[in-house]
Amino acid sequence: MKKLIYIIVLLAGSSCSEDFLELFPETTLNEGNFYQSQEEYILLANGCYVPMRNYEKDLHWVLAELVSDNTSFQYNIRTGEAVRGVIDQFIITSDNRGYSSFWAESYNGITRCNKLLSEIDRPDVIWTNEAYKDRSTGEALFLRALYYFNLVRQFGGVPLVTSPITSQEAVEIKRSSEAEVYQSIINDLNQAVSHFSLSENVHEDGRANKYAALSLLGKVNLTLGNFVEVENNLKEVIESNQYSLLPDYADLFDPSNPDFTETIFSVQYSENNRELSNRFIFMFVPWSSEGEITQRPNINIISAGWNIPTKDLIDAFEEGDKRKAVSINTWVGEDWDGEIRELSYTGKFKPPVSAPDDRCGDNLPVLRYSDVLLMYAEALNAMGRTGEAIPFVERVRERAGLTDPLTGYNQTSLEALILKERQVEFCFENQRWYDLKRTGRALEVMAEHGAREKEMKPFLFDASFNITPNKLLAPIPAEQILINRLEQNPGY
Repeated sequence: MKKLIYIIVLLAGSSCSEDFLELFPETTLNEGNFYQSQEEYILLANGCYVPMRNYEKDLHWVLAELVSDNTSFQYNIRTGEAVRGVIDQFIITSDNRGYSSFWAESYNGITRCNKLLSEIDRPDVIWTNEAYKDRSTGEALFLRALYYFNLVRQFGGVPLVTSPITSQEAVEIKRSSEAEVYQSIINDLNQAVSHFSLSENVHEDGRANKYAALSLLGKVNLTLGNFVEVENNLKEVIESNQYSLLPDYADLFDPSNPDFTETIFSVQYSENNRELSNRFIFMFVPWSSEGEITQRPNINIISAGWNIPTKDLIDAFEEGDKRKAVSINTWVGEDWDGEIRELSYTGKFKPPVSAPDDRCGDNLPVLRYSDVLLMYAEALNAMGRTGEAIPFVERVRERAGLTDPLTGYNQTSLEALILKERQVEFCFENQRWYDLKRTGRALEVMAEHGAREKEMKPFLFDASFNITPNKLLAPIPAEQILINRLEQNPGY
């Protein structure tokens, strides 16, 4: 019988250049390898990013954006709803391949981080510059925290593995509580900040750094309602003066000129190599547009039509908001039923710059400075300091062309405005579902969204958008229940 252990996978390292922006495809390294040089550990750290690169381009947008009220899909009678469409409609089962693949990729990344952290302090390792040791350690701690943060937000408590283990040991590890997972995340990020502080002189664009760790720590604490800690974490980022808002929102999404002024951490892609590229625009435009939008008529996009902006998202933009034209484009043409319509699609992701095929190099933002400003404002407002919070919201809105002062806001109305600002500022960046859940708005918003969707789309399943509290957590993948004997989430 073939053994499939997803909690622990044998390390598949990455053969990469020192510059993370030029990662090469991974090659297999033996689990028994012992790494002895600075260069080998830099390669090992590069490998810790690889599973995240993979799941962000294929999976995470389904579980964090498509599942929200921001996006849906263009019906396609030839392909049906498949794995993704049923998630969009909350027809969720434990055998859905999307969740099992996300679980597997996440633990693949965690395993790589654990491997590096378990060996980096070996006394026989040769470091020509100790700052690279601290940088690599910080990267592994930051990425392990981010992998677990996404896991716990999707599934609740998950198996907590923080050191290399055998496949036999993996079967014996059960789910930790959400509180235990979050504490591990916070511990990792605090340690990451300490290590990154010792390696700032060897920072490279595209890698995680001290301010990425502080920003993520702020987001974790915001999720937990630890508002004093949020203020402390994010105040340090703001007062560092290392980041600022770009004057033009559109410049954030230029694949020919990656942004490191506002973007604190993003998943890096490149069209130079198939393994390093993504296919976002080839999945997100209307499938009936053929090659007109992608500018690559040689590429079949019959399986496209995903992450299509909903009316809910389109209507969330205020009149005069410059972000709308950047975020949402339109195409007039034949829809799924043969009717000519104006169809919307995400404008944040672009056709290939020079690749002749479907290799795209758009980076995917994970943490931006505007996110820091809005999280900081949210924390101040939650502590009753609404007047102090307003200027940080205004800074984000002013860049969007919304320059009227925010007058007459109280704590409740500013809270609602910040949530709406986050919806339009970060649409298609895999934040909306998590924002709805942590603010307690998910059930209400998604029930109203589902009613509108069913009224407009006769092709949806009858069982769609039956949104019950248990569906705020994804099901533990069926193979984990079978092989690793994990407890299932309620209702699945």
